[in-house]
Amino acid sequence: MLARKGLLPDGFLLTRLAEDAAQPSRIRPKSQRARFITKNGSCNVAHKNIREQGRFLQDVFTTMVDLKWQHSLLIFTSAFLCSWMLFAMVWWLLAFAHGDLEPRDPNEPGPVPCVTSIHSFTSAFLFSIEVQVTIGFGGRMVTEECPLAIIVLIIQNILGLIINAIMLGCVFMKTAQANRRAETLIFSRNAVIAPRNGRPTFMFRVGDLRKSMIISATIQLQVIRRTVTAEGEVIPVCQLDIQVENPLRSNGIFLVSPLIISHTIDRGSPLYEVSAQSLATEDLEIIVILEGVVETTGITMQARTSYTPEEILWGRRFVSIMTEEDARYSVDYSKFGNTVPVRMTALSAKELDQTRGVQDSGPHEGKPQGWGLVRAGRGGYRRGGGRACDDTAAKPWYVTTEKEEEKKGQKKTVKLEEIGREIEEETMEDMSD
Repeated sequence: MLARKGLLPDGFLLTRLAEDAAQPSRIRPKSQRARFITKNGSCNVAHKNIREQGRFLQDVFTTMVDLKWQHSLLIFTSAFLCSWMLFAMVWWLLAFAHGDLEPRDPNEPGPVPCVTSIHSFTSAFLFSIEVQVTIGFGGRMVTEECPLAIIVLIIQNILGLIINAIMLGCVFMKTAQANRRAETLIFSRNAVIAPRNGRPTFMFRVGDLRKSMIISATIQLQVIRRTVTAEGEVIPVCQLDIQVENPLRSNGIFLVSPLIISHTIDRGSPLYEVSAQSLATEDLEIIVILEGVVETTGITMQARTSYTPEEILWGRRFVSIMTEEDARYSVDYSKFGNTVPVRMTALSAKELDQTRGVQDSGPHEGKPQGWGLVRAGRGGYRRGGGRACDDTAAKPWYVTTEKEEEKKGQKKTVKLEEIGREIEEETMEDMSD
């Protein structure tokens, strides 16, 4: 659809098809897995057996905005036709009660009618349309003969203005909805897991096709999975937040060009125990939510997508799509979702950490590891490394340093020590006056 509108090059679709064909074959379940958020960002939840349907009528305006265009136009057309027919019946009854519908000789003067030139229901219907939409052809008009006709004229004008205001407001809100701006925000069809800085990292790509910026853009990741508590309670929807890799520890992004959003899989990550083999059988869904303010309209928008285990590629990374040309940066969207394979172990992050801990021990298998905290004297702590502690050597794995303190006329020399070892030497000397 974006290629037909000219927002994407024609080769983009062909490249994406070639990308799908080039992806390695994955074991897919026979039945399609259900998901909460579709790829285009719509909610894939069906609400059934709602008994209190009247709650939707308490917020008529929101209900009208949420309706589809064909339903909204049908309701607006029906509202206008019903109001014209209703007041046409009122005008016809006024003319009938006043005796304006009786046949008269045009050459003889008669009583002044309530509304001139009303002789049937058809003429009353035409007058109702003229009053409500303020056409005013001049052939029919209200006279001073009937005060009730003047009151009906005022009521119909007020009702017509209310219908017009509701219609214009709904049309404006439907055309200016935030999801319209989200149509030009694209996400990569697949997410990848690849090593980055020595750690397995979950990554996907997001881009904005418009030149106008998204102000205060923030991105949020959530994992939805089915969990079972210790008491045996099954929680079908358990939402866990995922921290986006950012030095400021915030989810804010500057979407000036396509970005690769990454999440480092560490001990606190919900993907910590996911491996290449268990990925296909995992019952989870990673939801991506991008929020921000549209620069041109000031309306808050939100774009959504999700990734199921079948859409997460293990051991692949995204190719670069940005180049520098003529003193400015150029983005090639035809390679937006292309990935290349990288060398990566099939172990999970948890298994990888355990393997690294055993490998660091070397030949001293079974001996206590140097993981944990190292105490500097009696004060602060620092975290130790992963090397093994040698029982035969008296030297610790770290470099011993000395620290001198002066307190109350005493000089104190403290050596760094490891927690759990009884290696503490303190030398107290009186300082000469």
